[in-house]
Amino acid sequence: MDTSLLICDHSYHYKSFNHNLKGGLQNYLFRLQTEGSCEVTSHGKEYTLSGGDLLLLRPGDDYQLTVKEPDHKGRLSSGDYYLFCEGPWIDAWWKRRNRPVANRIGLDDKLIGLWRNLLLEKRRGSLEEDAELKDVLLRSLCLYIDRAITENVQADRKGTATLKLKRFIEEHATVTFKLEEAASYAGLSLSRAVRLFKEHYGKTMIQYAIEIRLKAAVEQIKYSELTLEHIAETCGFASYSYFHRVFRAHFGVSPLEYRLK
Repeated sequence: MDTSLLICDHSYHYKSFNHNLKGGLQNYLFRLQTEGSCEVTSHGKEYTLSGGDLLLLRPGDDYQLTVKEPDHKGRLSSGDYYLFCEGPWIDAWWKRRNRPVANRIGLDDKLIGLWRNLLLEKRRGSLEEDAELKDVLLRSLCLYIDRAITENVQADRKGTATLKLKRFIEEHATVTFKLEEAASYAGLSLSRAVRLFKEHYGKTMIQYAIEIRLKAAVEQIKYSELTLEHIAETCGFASYSYFHRVFRAHFGVSPLEYRLK
């Protein structure tokens, strides 16, 4: 395998904790703060990590983790997912972009889900098929980290609320949803949501939803034997006649003509 997952786990610290690797790391370290906060020192610089902060360190980096005592109410001091890994694919992935030590990515459910699956597979054992699955999951986690970092940069530039609108549409495009629901998810009024989305993405929310629905429909037409009427319904179009009209306007042919090709 081109990757090797050495350690993967989830930790809680209910009292003060200090871990210092003065000689430097032997492997890559990924650490996602999920609860509470901690202090990390590396390369002579101190970082304060709170929920949604991702730490990325490479072999040779020094690393000191400090968790302070719980507050006066006895609340959790620190919680995190972490892993150590190595391998030529990880080396190549790391070099693709500049990687700051601390990255604000938020607590994305999909990213945490990948991390949990990786943790469970690590605990299962070391069969060959398990190693292959861990390799795929670790690569997926790395690529999803890149996406999360990129989206965070976009959120800084375009605003977190606008990115939330985009995510909501992507997740709900193939079902019936109201623009008011998307606006509410992003914490915006409908008028402000409509204006911001068009301003930042150059298209309306409905136009973006239609693009996603058409992509889904094309995949169904190509790779399934579902009827065109069923495809229209499952891809979020209110009626086949509307689907037919939108499809022809976009591709220049009807759904049936597209399938026959």
